[in-house]
Amino acid sequence: MNAATPSLHTVPAFALDRATWDALVEHAWSDFPYEVCGLLGIRPDGSCVHFPIDNAERSMTYYVMDAKQLLRAMREIEDAGWGLAIYHSHTHTQAYPSATDIRLAAYPEATYLIVTLQDRDHPDIRGFSIIDGVVTEKPVVVPDEVV
Repeated sequence: MNAATPSLHTVPAFALDRATWDALVEHAWSDFPYEVCGLLGIRPDGSCVHFPIDNAERSMTYYVMDAKQLLRAMREIEDAGWGLAIYHSHTHTQAYPSATDIRLAAYPEATYLIVTLQDRDHPDIRGFSIIDGVVTEKPVVVPDEVV
């Protein structure tokens, strides 16, 4: 009996320009040790529009986006027809979705980005697709740079 060969699922990388990478890391440090959050609008050319959003809970372990800021940003992103990335920080843990992150992932078309400050000297950003509770990593790349 032959074991079934698992199918290979290729997920495209998520390209993030250096300025946006730096802005997300800077935002994560700006309210340390609390989690920060926000959205990115992804233009057709791949460039990003950054929407930092206040964490209404100001918590070290979870985030709740300020409802008014979230609505304004989502409206602008939808009206422009841009793609969506949702980000938040993990200040003391790895950049991987928590059980709460997975449970609350309501936008299957979005890329979920997590900025980790766990290694204070080497912040990192990882990207994920979360669909029906299934997490798939989307490599984050900064074109022509090593991060």
